Amino acid sequence: MNICVFLSAADLDERYTGPAREFAELLGKGGHTLVWGGSESGLMKVVADGVQAAGGRLVGVSVDFLAASARKDADEMVIARDLAERKALLLAKADAVAILVGGTGTLDEATEILELKKHGKTTKPVVLLNTAGFYDGLKTQFRRMEEEGFLPVPLADLVFFAEDAETALAHLVESVGA
Repeated sequence: MNICVFLSAADLDERYTGPAREFAELLGKGGHTLVWGGSESGLMKVVADGVQAAGGRLVGVSVDFLAASARKDADEMVIARDLAERKALLLAKADAVAILVGGTGTLDEATEILELKKHGKTTKPVVLLNTAGFYDGLKTQFRRMEEEGFLPVPLADLVFFAEDAETALAHLVESVGA
């Protein structure tokens, strides 16, 4: 299965790198392909290293202005002309999506896939790995959106919140049937 992972390219501490590394190792050992932003820095590097070390494939989609920091030894690397094309290519190459900790770029990617699901433009499963409670506030906001009628479909149909790597991957595998 090709799993797109949206996450930070920032260098983060062990409370975030540990669970990301665990998720990466599970991906690789499961024979899955990592589809990611292609960066050779921060949490993106941690996950790519973990997937590769565990025997998984790497498919990166970088963007023109970040191409210099793209991973050189990926199995496949595509350079998009802008961020919109990058997101479209990442999603096109994936069977499922996992969202790990990240900043505004990760949040942008997450909300785009959820908006596509809301409008029936994709049925790909999406899991949000809530490492160290990082997305507790977002979960609360999504629940409020659902309760107050801002979501035309149940929140559970848009995203699955997982508290650990094993649960996150199990949900994706079960949802895709891989």
